Amino acid sequence: MRILLALLLIGLTIAGFATGSIDTFAEETPATGAVTAPLAAMPRGETCLSAADMREAVADKRVIAPVAAIRAARQVIPRAEIQRARLCRNDETLVYLLTALRRDGQFVHVMIDATTGQVSGP
Repeated sequence: MRILLALLLIGLTIAGFATGSIDTFAEETPATGAVTAPLAAMPRGETCLSAADMREAVADKRVIAPVAAIRAARQVIPRAEIQRARLCRNDETLVYLLTALRRDGQFVHVMIDATTGQVSGP
């Protein structure tokens, strides 16, 4: 009986988050123009590493973990949902290219230096 009740509460909580009737306590702040970039300014797909190469680079400690890059991006664009994270070559460095969906429905692209974890310009 307890398990059934627990599953019911979990289901209702998930449904509440999915419908938007339950919200987080994070404050909405406007995104700065420094991190948004048009799609043309983003590196092409062939310059991005595969998932296996990204795991190898993280394991070799050449780059920060993707979760650290996501945390850095959330400092700049809070309450946005990260849709995609790629590790790509930009000139001679590796950068994480994050695509986030803001609450207003706009996609924002954020570039994070993969060695330092700092937000870099588009």
